[in-house]
Amino acid sequence: MLKKKMLKAFNDQINAEMYSSYLYLAMEAYFQSISLKGCANWMRTQAQEELMHAMKFYDFVIERGGKVTLEAIAKPETAWNTPLAVFEAVLKHEEHVTGLINDLVDLAISEKDHASNNFLQWFVSEQVEEEASASEIIEKLKLIKDNTSGLFMIDAELGTRVFTMPAPAAE
Repeated sequence: MLKKKMLKAFNDQINAEMYSSYLYLAMEAYFQSISLKGCANWMRTQAQEELMHAMKFYDFVIERGGKVTLEAIAKPETAWNTPLAVFEAVLKHEEHVTGLINDLVDLAISEKDHASNNFLQWFVSEQVEEEASASEIIEKLKLIKDNTSGLFMIDAELGTRVFTMPAPAAE
């Protein structure tokens, strides 16, 4: 059974993950509006991944005998000046989520909730990947500057990303 503080924190994280999915859908819409379909695909894939993260938290709360409480999802930003600005916002957001995950780990440790701490380690690793992925795209966009050919090459590369559901953990 989850303790009250841990349950509230997990419910807050479900909302944060749902917001992340919503934010990436807004970014997808931005890229669709400027005909960068590959970047749009990357964002849609990211939105799917964030929804999967929310569902991992959702399922864990239920598995631990807690009650999921869904709250309103905040409205995300919807306009950016450049593709680089979008990916810089992605990195900033993922750094924020990393902080949230780290806070959850700290809470699990202080509550002596070893099951939650173990569960959260997957997200700790995931956040390293999330930040690295955004940083790599930012560096490429900075290298090409205003070169439209380079932008179209990056767009094509990002268009190949496919959402893959992770394999369930071995029982």
